[in-house]
This record gives sequence, structure tokens and C-alpha cells, in this order.
Amino acid sequence: MKRLLAALGVGVVAIAVVALVRARQFTPRRVPVPPAVAANPLPGAVDRLVAAIRIPSVSPADSAQRDSAAFRAMHAHLVRSFPRVHATMRRDVVGKDALLYTWVGTDSTLPPIVLMGHFDVVPVEPGTETRWTHPPFSGALTDSHVWGRGTLDDKSTVLGVLEASEALLAEGFAPRSTVYLAFGADEEVGGQRGAAVIAAMLRSRGIRPHFVLDEGGAVVAGVAPGVRAPVALVGIAEKGFASLELVVRAEGGHSSMPPRNTAAGVLARAITRVEGNPFPGSIRGAAAQQLDALGREMSFGRRVIFANRWLFDPAIERQLATSPQTDAMLRTTTAVTMLEGSPKDNVLPSQARAVVNFRILPGDSVAGIVDRAHRVIDDLRVEVRLLGVATEPSQISPTNTDAWALLERSIRQVYSDAVVVPYLVLGGTDSRYFRDLTPNVYRFAGFRLEAEDLSRFHGTNERIAIASYLEGIRFLAQLLRNAAG
Repeated sequence: MKRLLAALGVGVVAIAVVALVRARQFTPRRVPVPPAVAANPLPGAVDRLVAAIRIPSVSPADSAQRDSAAFRAMHAHLVRSFPRVHATMRRDVVGKDALLYTWVGTDSTLPPIVLMGHFDVVPVEPGTETRWTHPPFSGALTDSHVWGRGTLDDKSTVLGVLEASEALLAEGFAPRSTVYLAFGADEEVGGQRGAAVIAAMLRSRGIRPHFVLDEGGAVVAGVAPGVRAPVALVGIAEKGFASLELVVRAEGGHSSMPPRNTAAGVLARAITRVEGNPFPGSIRGAAAQQLDALGREMSFGRRVIFANRWLFDPAIERQLATSPQTDAMLRTTTAVTMLEGSPKDNVLPSQARAVVNFRILPGDSVAGIVDRAHRVIDDLRVEVRLLGVATEPSQISPTNTDAWALLERSIRQVYSDAVVVPYLVLGGTDSRYFRDLTPNVYRFAGFRLEAEDLSRFHGTNERIAIASYLEGIRFLAQLLRNAAG
């Protein structure tokens, strides 16, 4: 027994020594970067954003309610606002109001780059208008912020890219690599008539970009416990999307003579089984890379944990699973979003219906979602089918390429206090249509946000700080210099 205890003691000591050594070696990976080229946006940049916010270019769920005049007004505003861009670049209206600008480079042997954004916005939820500090399409300008729908998602990116391009043209900049500016007009309803058409056009021309950059990340402080520096979150993958419709049919009738199992009851049991059997979670892929990058920035005590995930992963997973925001990093999520039954309280439903939405983790698939639902429900009375268009999760873009190094360098040149961290985008972007054109698809809008701003996306009181917007334009100009100069 003494020998056994002694052996166990030696083993514990050995593990502790290994863990401490690994923690000491688990340090930030930063290489020096040259300073950014001093550059300021052209006068009137904020006013041009304000004018864009005042155009209600809403993508409604019902395409018949789309206001085409608003999108034509946005096109006209861009033409007026950026004369050098429109005098230099080829501009194509693609699909349904999307725009593709081609800035021809001086060296046709170099691969092009693609910068993306979208200028359609989500509707304002009816009844919430009075909760806004400033009306959602007022483009209100205060001392510190521009307010309104689209300031974060995503007119600021579109205007920011064009502001950076216009400023570079004003100083005589000519790119060596060709630059494509791809701006969708239906991203909020799937992008099939905008970005998908642009991607197909580039594909037909044999275009293979060096990298594609879309919305999806920002420089944010206070989002990672134990990390003091602001974090520049760059999306290297995004989840897929699928909704399943569950339907149970019955004869219906009067509620005074119910059968043992009503359609609603059978459906409720199916929902309980789906919710009660979530997808298994694990730290892998983009989430693993995110934790690796964040862990290197933490105090030594925390680094002991994140440098030795082979030992501590179960505890880390349990902690992440306690919050919906971090739990979504670990697994394909399941959300029951819609329920329909009888139109009256004393009538048995002849049909009960539910919709379950899944956000699919890279590594899982749409087919796997459907198969798992059938197995978990295990009831032939419940019809299960895909609803609408489903999207597979993206591949994970590499972080060991020249394209990533260029993007990281550009971020650190402008945001010198920030830590660049790869992460998993939990929603979806138009960049999914470009995944077969290049492995280097990244998602980073380039603006500095506060943690409280994250709830303003698609929400009430959407706004962007003026200083953040101007800083973002400087980043985009620096990125264009580095990537195409």
C-alpha cells in the first residue's frame, strides 16, 4: 500500500510539473508589426453614414413587401457620395439590387481580394418603436454616436469600405491586386438573390481570391474573463442553419370527447424528446482555437488550466455550458421557435405543428439533424421534414496562411492594444456563398464595440460610436494597402 501511495504521489507531482511547465510556455504569439500609415477619412464621412441610415432599405420576410424604391435610393446615395470610386471602378447591379465593384489592379498575375458587406437591414419589431432613444431610421447624430437601424448591421461596413477606397483614390493609390467590393441587398433574408449571384458570377469567371472578408467580428473589450486587452474577434467559421417542421394530424372534434392522445399531446411529447436530448458538446474546431488564443493572454493561474486542456477540458466544458452564449460554441443548438394547434379552446386540433430551429456546428450536417430528430422522436405519428432552405456549416478557415497573417497584421497596426482571436460565428453571413472560391474566408467588420453593443444587433437602439466608425475606416484603408498595395 505504501508503494502504491508513493507511486500515486510521484504521478501527481509529475502531472503538476508538466502542467506548470506547459503554462510557462503558453504565452502570447505576437510578432512586431510596422506602424500603420497615417490616414484620416475624408471630410463628411459621418454625414454620409447618417444619410444612408435614413434610407429604410428593409428586407422583409415577405418579399412582396420589399420597398424597391429604398434600394434604388441607396444606390443613388452611394453614387453621389463616392465620385472617385464610381469614376474608377466598374459597378454592376447584380441579382436583386446587390452591387459588385471591380477595382482593377496593375498586376493581373496576383490573386484578387474580396471585401463584403450588405446594406439591407432587418425590420423594426412592431410595437417597439417607442423604446428607441432616437427613431430607428432617423440617423440621429449626437456628440458621440450615430443612431439607427444599420449602424451596426451592416451599412457601417459598406460605407466604411467605400470611404476607405475613396480616401485612397484621393491620394493616388492604385492597387496591384484587383479588389472586388461585394455588397448584398438581401443578406437578412438569406442572400440568395444577392451574394449568391455575385459568388456565382465570380465562379464563372474562374476568380480565386486570396481571401474574402465579410462582417461577423469586431474589437470588443470585457467579453473574455481574465483577458484585460480588447479582443479582435475574427470569424474563421460559421454555423449552419436548418429548421424542422414537426406535424401531427388527427381527426379533431369537440374537446368534451377527447381521445387518449390528442395531436397536441403527441406533438408535446415529441418536443420534449427533442429538447431533452441536446446534441453532445465538445471543445473542438474554431472554439478550441479561440480558447487557445484567449488562454495565452490570461494570468498564470488561468494559463495553467488552458495550457493543459488535455486535463481540464471536462471542467471547462461544464463551465461554458452554463451560459447560452458560450454553450452554443460547443454544440449544435436546438430551439423550439413556433407552435400551432387548435384555433379555439374547446376544439381538438386536426393538426398540431411545431418548428424547431438548429444552428449546426461545423462537423455536423443537415442530414444528421434530420436523422437524429427521427431517432429521438421515435414516433411514426410525427411527420418530420425540412422547412425552407437549410445551410450546411462552413469549413474552418486556416490561421496559418499568408492571408491570415496579413489580416492579423492589419488589425494590430490600427488596434495596437487588441489581441487577435479566431472564433466561431454563431449566426450566418453572406460569406457562405464564397467558401468554394477560397479557403481563406474570414469575418471581421473592423469596428470597436462595447460589450453592451452586442445586444443592439437586430435589437432596439442600434448605434455606432463616431470614433469607432472613423477608426474602422482607417483599418479598412490599412487592410487595402497591405493586401493590394
